[in-house]
Amino acid sequence: MPSINELMSQIPIGQLAARLGLSESETEAAVSQALPALVSGMAANAQDPGGAASLSQALGEHDDDLLEGGIDLDQVNSADREKIVRNVFGQNQESVVDQLGDTAGLGGGTFTKLLPMLAPLVMSFLAKSRSGSDDDSGGGLGDMLGGLLGGSQGGGGGLGDLLGGLLGGGKR
Repeated sequence: MPSINELMSQIPIGQLAARLGLSESETEAAVSQALPALVSGMAANAQDPGGAASLSQALGEHDDDLLEGGIDLDQVNSADREKIVRNVFGQNQESVVDQLGDTAGLGGGTFTKLLPMLAPLVMSFLAKSRSGSDDDSGGGLGDMLGGLLGGSQGGGGGLGDLLGGLLGGGKR
């Protein structure tokens, strides 16, 4: 089963830091907050049958080799970036961004830029992880996403509680 640490190890922290105007340590801290938020949002959406079907279809259409051979952020479809984040968080996007900014002490603007850069990478990672599985049901996706988070669907305390409340069961 894939893990959030495996995904984190593939993220181009240096490239992200340069784009965000942050140090690599600040960027790594921000990424360590943003990845669980994205995966938690996807897991919440996958709890709803319609959300699970939509996510499954999106994963089927997503490039599963984006993470192969090192990531170049310039290769990521920019139109795809915002769309994924909008689909994951819906009307709660601003609240999630604000909470991430407060938790990391970097302000919401950092996460407004960061989440769309990470979202296609998460989708690629999930598509690749799922490619060996025959289970496209919501339970299969939910299990995979929950496993990625280490079984805890919030990814850690206050932020996890906020995401659970905002995104619970895909009810946006």
